[in-house]
Amino acid sequence: MTDRTVAVLAGGLSPERDVSLRSGRRLSSALRETGLHVEEWDTDARLVSRLTGSRPDAVVVALHGGAGENGAVQSVLEMVRVPYVGADPRACRRAWDKPTAKDDLVRAGLSTPDWITLPHATFRDLGAQEVLDALVAHLGLPLVLKPPQGGSALGLHLVREVAELPGAVVGCLAYGDSVLAERFVAGVEVAVTVVDSPDGPRALPAVEINATSGWYDYAARYTAGLATFHAPARLDPAAATAVADLALQAHQLLGLRDVSRTDAVLTPDGTAHFLEVNVAPGLTETSLLPMAIDAEGMQLGAVFAELIERAVARG
Repeated sequence: MTDRTVAVLAGGLSPERDVSLRSGRRLSSALRETGLHVEEWDTDARLVSRLTGSRPDAVVVALHGGAGENGAVQSVLEMVRVPYVGADPRACRRAWDKPTAKDDLVRAGLSTPDWITLPHATFRDLGAQEVLDALVAHLGLPLVLKPPQGGSALGLHLVREVAELPGAVVGCLAYGDSVLAERFVAGVEVAVTVVDSPDGPRALPAVEINATSGWYDYAARYTAGLATFHAPARLDPAAATAVADLALQAHQLLGLRDVSRTDAVLTPDGTAHFLEVNVAPGLTETSLLPMAIDAEGMQLGAVFAELIERAVARG
């Protein structure tokens, strides 16, 4: 394994560039501790020539948002026949589009907050106020508004009052051309990492999230001190099993591979509600996947080194 050369792709041009660079640096450092030769590559117009010229043994995609999670980079890696850690392009696309992922899980009988997706043109063509009134009548308040694609809580808004809706819509549309409006579900917010192993996918201990503001937004995710975490989550055995089962089913139903992270809410009645799934989870100092790995008594570098070996064997 120590003879392997691994390229960690980070950066890119999405709004999550800075977070991606932090993830890439941390992962690269952890992989070097296992003895791997690691190169950190920004993802730009030189990528294809670097892949075909240097031909690393494997690639780890530490890109958040855009091409790193919608299957575009994975498609390029497959075209140039370089093995990589993570889901294939088709599965990436299904997970990247939140309404598609929610549709798939609902058809399988899993629970997710009720939602509506509205393109920007709907507000323009049908009248913004009339559409917003119908939205509130249908889903009620409070509501969560977010872009149908994207991560790191960019464009995410919690709307408790009708007067907050127009500003939330505008803020959401700054990150895409549609709005995903979702009924707010109160409960314990958790994140569950799933890692593939020779024996099949395995759910790591859930991480419980408590934002000091009561809302786990971009600032709370990436600013130390704005949220506290419990890993493992403070759940009874039945609740811990419920969120683990939800994450495992999301991983398998969406055809994901190697590693994923499912975000969910556990309501007082013990129901685990799917929020979204991430195919390239964050790896920064405040990210949830490394916390889950630590809670399981494993090392970040060792986990990804094993996933790299699996990718090489596939390739």
